[in-house]
Order: sequence, then structure tokens, then C-alpha cells
Amino acid sequence: MLYRLPMLRGAIAAACTPLRDGGDRLDDDAFAPYVDFLAAGGLDGVLALGTNGEGILLSVAERKRVTELFLESSRGRLLVAAHCGAQTTADSVELAAHAARAGADAVAVIGPPYFKLDAEAQRRHLLAVACACAPVPFYVYEFAATAGYPFDPEMLLRLRDQAENVVGMKVSDQPWEAFETYLLDGFDVFVGPEALIHRGLEAGAVGAVSALASAFPEDVAAVVRSPTEEGAQRLAELRAAVERYPRVAAFKRVAARRGVPIRADVRAPLRDLDGGEVEAFDAWLADVVR
Repeated sequence: MLYRLPMLRGAIAAACTPLRDGGDRLDDDAFAPYVDFLAAGGLDGVLALGTNGEGILLSVAERKRVTELFLESSRGRLLVAAHCGAQTTADSVELAAHAARAGADAVAVIGPPYFKLDAEAQRRHLLAVACACAPVPFYVYEFAATAGYPFDPEMLLRLRDQAENVVGMKVSDQPWEAFETYLLDGFDVFVGPEALIHRGLEAGAVGAVSALASAFPEDVAAVVRSPTEEGAQRLAELRAAVERYPRVAAFKRVAARRGVPIRADVRAPLRDLDGGEVEAFDAWLADVVR
């Protein structure tokens, strides 16, 4: 069906968003070299404006511009999925419709945070956003720890039947018992936690959407191409080392160390590393990035 093309597959970076001026403004000039870096790392695509991309902290206008910048910079080399999850259905619908018009290859949406939506409210929200971007493929972004609640699996099956462009999910829940709940019939599933990549792919997942890939693209791409328990464990250990610091700024610092002209600036209330953290992080990074 036309609704199901193009389909995402493989290794996808949950990309950072280049910012400047203490995180107050987009750094337009950094997008192209950042995408060059991700493409050279062997990735298949990027998810813009997800958790790692600070999307929920940016204005609707900024988010539209970020989607455009990733699309312009990719030049067809990487598939671009736009995360359009927002606090309100109206904002999510506006972002999804814009992503479709701009040429995004897919749209993804996390549950609106703060209010714990019941299954019917979840369905209405997701259906409105999926319809707004149709026929662009739509992916549900399941991350209970961030949204504050899980999506109801039975609701997702109803949603799939009501909107033909609902094709898959990114699942960031762990441990495995929480993740496998969403290996639902008819859904292309992407693994969020790097530690579960091998098990997820063995169970039928079609790829991974990884925050670690935003700074270590070739490491994640290699494990997605040839998934093993040992490879996933190495990624999990690398992720854990980064998580000792403010994560988003830390990933930007890694990319900068690797030659990307990206600043460590993040949007408040996120923060950069402080002086003592920078010293320890740089010492660790010197052993990791040669």
C-alpha cells in the first residue's frame, strides 16, 4: 500500500538539536555538518526532536524549522522522522501536518506528559495526529517513564485499524518484560534501549532508534547490522558512562569532540556540565575517542 512507503528500517539516531546562545536559539549552521557526521557513521535515518532532541522544550515555530533543517541537510541520504508529540493535541496536529508538507518520511508522537490519559483519550489524541499527517507513516512513541503512563496495547490495535498510516512504534520501555508488551501484530517496532537491541531484533523488531547513535553512530549501526548480546552490552555500558553526566549536553560534547561544530548548549531547564564534570568527562572521553 502507498500508505506504508517509505518504511523506516535499521539504525536511526535520536538526534540532538544544535542550539546556541545558551540554548536560546537554533544553531542553523550546525545542522548540515551534524547530518554529514551521522550519515558517515552508517545510519539509515534520524528521529528529529525526540527526547534527546529537546523537542518538548522548543516552540512550535522552532520545531517546524528544525524539521526543515534536518530535511534540507539530509539531501535524501538519511530518512527523516519528525517527532511531533506536544502537550496539546492542537500543537501535535499542527506539527504533524507541517512535517508531512515539508516532506518528512515519518511522524512519531509520544504521549502528552503530565496528565495521565486513559485509553480513550490516548486513542483520540493519536488518531487526530495520525490523520493530520496521512499518508505519511505514523509511529507511536512509547516511553512510559517520560510520558508518565504507558499506552494501552488494545487501544493501539484499534488505532491501527482506524488509520491506515499507523505502521509502527518506537518502544523505549525496559526491562524486556515491559518492552515485549508492544511487539504487536501489524506494528513495525524500533528498539529504544540499546541494551535490548539484540533481543528486540531477534523477536521481530525492524531496527533501533538510539540516543547513543547521536554521538556514536557507527557503534550503534554495527550492532543493529549484526546484533549480538555482547554488542548490545557494549552499547549499554557506553550509554551508562554518558548517563553519569547531564545526558543531552554530554552527547553534544561527544559529537563536538568528534569534529562536529556543535555546541554543548541546551534549552533550560536542561543544563550543561559544570566545571568538575567537564574535567572528568573530558578525561573519560579521551580514552573513548581517539
